Amino acid sequence: MLADKDRIFKNLYGLHDSGLKGARARGAWDGTKAILAKGRDAIVNDVKASGLRGRGGAGFPTGLKWSFMPKQLGERPHYLVVNADESEPGTCKDREIMRNDPHLLIEGCLIAGCAMGANAGYIYVRGEFIRERERLQAAIDEAYEAKLIGKNNVHGWDFDLYVHHGAGAYICGEETALLESLEGKKGQPRLKPPFPANVGLYGCPTTVQNVESIAVVPDIMRRGATWFAGIGRPNNTGTKLFCISGHVVKPCNVEDAMGIPLRELLETHAGGVRGGWDNLLAVIPGGSSMPLVPAGADQADTLLMDFDGCRDKKSALGTAGVVVMDKSTDIIRAMTRISYFYKHESCGQCTPCREGMGWMWRVLTRMTEGRAQKREIDMLWEVTTQIEGHTICAFGDGAAWPVQGLLRHFRPEIERRIDQYTRNADAHGAVREAAE
Repeated sequence: MLADKDRIFKNLYGLHDSGLKGARARGAWDGTKAILAKGRDAIVNDVKASGLRGRGGAGFPTGLKWSFMPKQLGERPHYLVVNADESEPGTCKDREIMRNDPHLLIEGCLIAGCAMGANAGYIYVRGEFIRERERLQAAIDEAYEAKLIGKNNVHGWDFDLYVHHGAGAYICGEETALLESLEGKKGQPRLKPPFPANVGLYGCPTTVQNVESIAVVPDIMRRGATWFAGIGRPNNTGTKLFCISGHVVKPCNVEDAMGIPLRELLETHAGGVRGGWDNLLAVIPGGSSMPLVPAGADQADTLLMDFDGCRDKKSALGTAGVVVMDKSTDIIRAMTRISYFYKHESCGQCTPCREGMGWMWRVLTRMTEGRAQKREIDMLWEVTTQIEGHTICAFGDGAAWPVQGLLRHFRPEIERRIDQYTRNADAHGAVREAAE
């Protein structure tokens, strides 16, 4: 369990002042000028040494991503874009940072901007986050007023920060679709290459990072890369915000060390599974687009909440949106509902995704009631493999994985429901024949 002294988000629950005065009292904006004075390479190397991996879902090493930006400033300006389009069902961490600790994000933007030679940053906020955007904008105004950012600021690196409000599209959480939307176009993913580090916003070198990834950078620079690397496990370092929802006694957002066992996480912070640990049916460890992990000694009981721990269970940490389902859950119906969400949010650019989403949802709807045939289970699996890896962006993968998780672990339940429906249909038929 994480020690209080190692917490980064000290105002996660909004109990203290979210403004500049409160942020400074918690240690923000302390020694920022000295951090920037280290220079671009030193900042990037420190972030690399910390082992920080992207907190938005993919888990790509942050320092490595920053190092892809061109070393020399040419005719094209460099941009930093912060992905605050937090639309993954089960995830609600970035909104708490923007609402309760926005200065950590703003300071992180300044440091990241300096590290990649960017004099401007854009924060793309999800359409439904009205109060969060207002709180973030107020904090940015405070930072400008105190000359912490902007032209000729006290830190010596000119940096302007803009907040852009999206319109609530899930697909705009994909980095290239976000850039398209930011440019005023339809939010559809771009083909890669070219990658954003070469051709990004307005055709200029751009780095797109998640809110949490940027917000932890100031503490890494202040406390040292070895401090951050000493938390968690190798290749899975640092602290992480976990969003715990579903069938737990106390749903909550909490910061803890990477690699904490799932059971410890739930029982320490969320009061445990409703009805006790033995009542657990399955858990989605990283937001709705990740495959579920069923209860069991070799599954949820031994699940470690980090990138490698979730991968060992054929799932992924994603955004760490932990959705707990107890034995009262109709698991097929739950996955059908998730499937409908992805059908609704597909941008429709790629045929496998556009056609496959509806196909999966319709088959799952019939399976929920048992109105399917057993051969369709294998057909459904085949469709998921034809979607996965065959689309421009990872949306297709994220929509196929929950269905794969259901088929991998709960095939007997689907078959039982089909058998039950068939028996009932036969019984009704026999009764009708007798009546006639």
